[in-house]
Amino acid sequence: MRQFLTHTPVLLIEDEPIQRKIVSSQLEASGFSVIEAGDGREGLSLWRENPDIRLVITDLMMPIIDGYGVIESIRAEENHYTYLIVLSGLEDRQSLVRALGLGADDYLTKPVFPDELNLRLRNAGRVIRLDGMDDLVFGLAELAGYRSGETGQHLRRVQAYCQILANHLLAEYPEMKMTQSLVMDIVNASPLHDIGKVAIPDSILHKPGKLTKEEFEQIKPHAAVGGKLLWGLYEKNGSNFLKLAYEVAIGHHERWDGDGYPNGLSGLNIPLASRIMAVADVYDALTSHRCYKEAMPTEQAAKIIADGANRHFDPLMVDAFIRTEPDWLKVRKEFSDPGKE
Repeated sequence: MRQFLTHTPVLLIEDEPIQRKIVSSQLEASGFSVIEAGDGREGLSLWRENPDIRLVITDLMMPIIDGYGVIESIRAEENHYTYLIVLSGLEDRQSLVRALGLGADDYLTKPVFPDELNLRLRNAGRVIRLDGMDDLVFGLAELAGYRSGETGQHLRRVQAYCQILANHLLAEYPEMKMTQSLVMDIVNASPLHDIGKVAIPDSILHKPGKLTKEEFEQIKPHAAVGGKLLWGLYEKNGSNFLKLAYEVAIGHHERWDGDGYPNGLSGLNIPLASRIMAVADVYDALTSHRCYKEAMPTEQAAKIIADGANRHFDPLMVDAFIRTEPDWLKVRKEFSDPGKE
């Protein structure tokens, strides 16, 4: 894991020269290439100039642009996920909570000790390594989508919808203990929600018109099939990403009232990733053209989502959808299916 991470430079932003030298020396002793900056503005400039930077360690209290500004700017501009570790004093818990809420992934307390630093870097390596698998994951999901007539745009929309919901929960519900890395894991896992459709016959997937009751029973196992596949992979390597992928695959057709499938889970027994995915998937299904139906107007789809609170969907997810609906409409427009919208 460390070998993978040391292939990319670490950006260290710290205005105190002695502290910067200590941390930089510890990083170099562990085999990392370090780029140093003395304030947030210089750090952001170096980050923008060096697209290979995937890990940033930043102090919070700095002149010109502080660490909070660094976090907000990186999260707003990044094309590939940047793992953010903040430097904080043990007594400054309020600042730390604020930084995590803005999108920081982890923290180091001052003074920084080598064993703690190496632990944080190992966690960063896991996230960055998984982020590098995005294209492979998306490609595999697209293969399953092609069989069922769903486009890559569907997967991109679902990813964006999940990100909108998860970020809203991160910002507005700290008691849920969401982190930015968890948000990104859910987003990156979401394209695998229908991977189990590879086991469904083409005659069912491509049928024009409504499925019969018997045909619908044939398509329902895709959730369990996808879940079984991803759980097997999770058992082999213990990746939290694969556990979340398992949850979105097996649980996105469960219902808040317990009337879903494959396990008839209800309420908070349904994993959070599954509850987020359920809203994103249904909204996109309603508003998209399929071989068996035309796209529904977004106003009508929004009403169906709202009416599904406490029955189909977690009411908290529905509330988050209502509050962020303008962002969903922007996604719908940006990733529209050519010739279908």
